[in-house]
Amino acid sequence: MPKEEFFVDMTCGGCSNAVTRVLNKLGGVQFEIDLPNKTVVIDSGHSVDVLLETLKKTGKEAKYLGAK
Repeated sequence: MPKEEFFVDMTCGGCSNAVTRVLNKLGGVQFEIDLPNKTVVIDSGHSVDVLLETLKKTGKEAKYLGAK
């Protein structure tokens, strides 16, 4: 499965916890959060659109950066 990289405007541990929560609800997703660089790399079978919409549910700005 391709890994997709996203920017998420995370500023603290609470922000990364919110990202973890929404991605775990999606199911079938493996991900790595890089809080200092404000990026999330996601490995899943879901489309980029679904992943982006899921990340936006955190209330943070989210952008697709590309395949990793």
